[in-house]
Amino acid sequence: MSELPKTFDPASIEARWYAHWESNGLFRPERPNAEPFTIVMPPPNVTGSLHIGHALDNTLQDVLIRRERMRGKDALWVVGTDHAGIATQMVVERNLDSQGLKRQEIGRDAFLQHVWEWKAQSGGAITRQLRRLGASCDWANERFTMDEGFSKAVTHVFVELYKRGLAYRDKRLVNWDPRFQTAISDLEVETRDVQGKFWTLRYPLAEGQGAIEVATTRPETMLADMAVAVHPDDGRYTGLIGKQIRLPITGRLIPIVADEHADPELGSGAVKITPGHDFNDYEVGKRAGFKPGEMLNMLDAQAKVVQTSDGLIPHDLLGLTREEARKAVVERLEAESVLIRVEDRVIPTPYGDRSGVVIEPWLTDQWYVDAKTLAGPAIEAVRSGKIRIVPETWAKTWFNWLENIQPWCVSRQLWWGHRIPAWFDADGNVFVAETVEEAQTQAGAGVELRQDEDVLDTWFSSALWPFATLGWPDQTDDLRRHYPNDVLISGFDILFFWDARMAMQGIEFMGEAPWKTLYLHGLVRDDKGQKMSKSKGNVVDPLGLIDRFGADALRFTMAAMESQGRDIKLDEKRVEGYRNFATKLWNAARFLQMNGVGASDSIAAPEAALPVNRWIIGEVVETLAKLDRAFDELRFDDMADAIYHFTWGTFCDWYVELVKGAFDDETKRVAAWAFDQILVMLHPLMPFITEELWNAMGERVDENGNPWPLITAKWPDPQAQVDPKVKRKIEWLIGVIEGIRSVRSESAVPPGLKGMIGFRFGEVGKERRNELIGLFTEFGPTIARQTKVESLTIFDSAYRLNLITRCVESRVDEPPAVARSGLTVVHDGVRYTLGLEGFDLDAEKARLSKAAAAAEKERDALAQRLSNPNFTGRAKPEAVEKARSDHAAKSAEAERLRAALDRLE
Repeated sequence: MSELPKTFDPASIEARWYAHWESNGLFRPERPNAEPFTIVMPPPNVTGSLHIGHALDNTLQDVLIRRERMRGKDALWVVGTDHAGIATQMVVERNLDSQGLKRQEIGRDAFLQHVWEWKAQSGGAITRQLRRLGASCDWANERFTMDEGFSKAVTHVFVELYKRGLAYRDKRLVNWDPRFQTAISDLEVETRDVQGKFWTLRYPLAEGQGAIEVATTRPETMLADMAVAVHPDDGRYTGLIGKQIRLPITGRLIPIVADEHADPELGSGAVKITPGHDFNDYEVGKRAGFKPGEMLNMLDAQAKVVQTSDGLIPHDLLGLTREEARKAVVERLEAESVLIRVEDRVIPTPYGDRSGVVIEPWLTDQWYVDAKTLAGPAIEAVRSGKIRIVPETWAKTWFNWLENIQPWCVSRQLWWGHRIPAWFDADGNVFVAETVEEAQTQAGAGVELRQDEDVLDTWFSSALWPFATLGWPDQTDDLRRHYPNDVLISGFDILFFWDARMAMQGIEFMGEAPWKTLYLHGLVRDDKGQKMSKSKGNVVDPLGLIDRFGADALRFTMAAMESQGRDIKLDEKRVEGYRNFATKLWNAARFLQMNGVGASDSIAAPEAALPVNRWIIGEVVETLAKLDRAFDELRFDDMADAIYHFTWGTFCDWYVELVKGAFDDETKRVAAWAFDQILVMLHPLMPFITEELWNAMGERVDENGNPWPLITAKWPDPQAQVDPKVKRKIEWLIGVIEGIRSVRSESAVPPGLKGMIGFRFGEVGKERRNELIGLFTEFGPTIARQTKVESLTIFDSAYRLNLITRCVESRVDEPPAVARSGLTVVHDGVRYTLGLEGFDLDAEKARLSKAAAAAEKERDALAQRLSNPNFTGRAKPEAVEKARSDHAAKSAEAERLRAALDRLE
């Protein structure tokens, strides 16, 4: 046993224990014959740093993996990073800019060399930060989505998809980032509300009789309009469907088409259709019979105006940016007297999350994957229960998205990433193969080939994470043992971008779903429920919380607040509170050490005769059952709740207090065993402090005589049962003590003021009366010690029994006055009166009456304010919420004070 310092300091133990675990291979001990358990970490971007979402996600995973490791399984937590194509390329380009270099100037090969150098020097920040959180991953086999083996798997999958007719090249509309000049995914698009305008235009009919009004937030795109759509049931336009319009400025003739996309209730009910620059218009255009190759494109890769295929855009507009073109087009429309009105509007506008520029829907040739075909088995996997989604409410979202899935654009116009294994000849014929030699064989000798410049979307490669990290396409031992994985923990925000695509690719290439359970957690928001963002200044830095409160406190907070189906409102006070919980545990260990309690040498519960010891053993059994049930149901909040209340309340506040001063050999054995069970059960949530205390309480060795750290200790197996009779006894005792303590506290009795307690049974039967007399007789001295009274006496019509001396003092009909009046409480059919010499009962009544009246007055004033529609309807939401909170607090305070007043006699 090593004596613990007086003060708990997380920083002094965390780095030391993590280094010990990792250097000794304890994150994945050799267990070749053990039952496998597997989790794959969602690979963070190699450019990233730990944010609060990572802290939640990885805490939940680590909680599961640590428990399964303690259950003796071959627990594998796959770890690695994603190459993060666009993010990494942006970082490296910025570094080159600072040196006066451009990517295009140095060429692709030299640029990629710069990226690899950057990755070697700066790409490991997130992995170091994950270690600070306590993530017990299999670092010895860390993966990277661009490493050689993984890249081999990515290439193989693309080629196989192409051979199976599931990967193809097509011209479709994509999210185009004009700054990075690449297609991007929906996840990389953020919508911002922008102050803009709404222009209403008059488009004249080609026949010269009349016109039709349309409205737009992007008047410049009328240069590529191809139709005007009206609802087929809109009677205003029945006679115009099929007729033509002559566009202002370009003079292009375009048809009026019928389509349900047009809303008769919105504006004029007519909509301009620009298939090459709007996703909804693209679908309308296809329904109207326009082929993608026929759709007009008026912008280039930099979002500058270019000539359309029909050559009708005026030459002086060519080369303008979107903003410049908008101004010029509006001026021309005004000059042609077809601009009817302009209104101010707030317009949701798509921006690139990294480039910060407005995203352009752009018609371009890209590589696609037939997601609809791949989605079928993924839908069935959830319907059949092969994949269990938790919470199950997300299954509906899974079905809705996959049943309506669109082709997946997998090509990106970047240099950093997995280059698409496709080669073109001079005539544009494509040859898809795993190597250039295979492509050349397909094309024939002497045919000059050029490899596709594009790379694959990072979501394409990360979709292979559950099996490519295990060595696939090679048939490795790890692949055979650890696929499918057991559980995936993921934020709901990447359900479609990553989770669903893993399911599609896993089933396609492995023949079964990649995991048995998919657990989706919510977002971590600020304490007011607002989404965190740099612009709001409410971003919480998890590393800062670790510095202040320790990793264990942050981890416990994440688990305790993770309730299925809800977002987390992160309040720093909760983290501080769980730091106090760790301190409570530390102080309990010190107290046990001071009383000669060390490490237990038994996994099974020791034999015990004393009721309090039999009780605590039973409480361990019940807590373990609650904890195991919470793990089975993936209810992290229930896990934290069970161990927190047992540790703080049951063990520290009651067991330690009840045995204080009475540490005989039996109690030492039981206390040591019970404290060990706390450390084991708490370890998955708070690994650092539990490992420190486990070792400080005494030397631990396994069956071979080797040091036995807590990280690989066995999960509890008490081999004991709850004793119901003892449980009722101790719960009764606790209820009595709590009741007396409560009335002392609520009535502001000075701590040092001692008195006597009189017990009167009231209307209870003879059998119950005898049982209570037995309980009072057995636990009288304990009650007196715990409630700080000098005399503890039962007053009955038959006798007066002093529970301190445990003898009948005299036969009396009434207790003395000091026991007849004072503070009263009723518990389990017994009325207690706490008589206190020198306590001014009348003054206390006056104090409580005054305080209760004041609380009621404030409560009623708040109720009146909340019943006023002018307040609830016009005040700021936070002001209304505060008023509701204050009203609830004052109502509770008034009720508590009146109850305390009623207890005075």
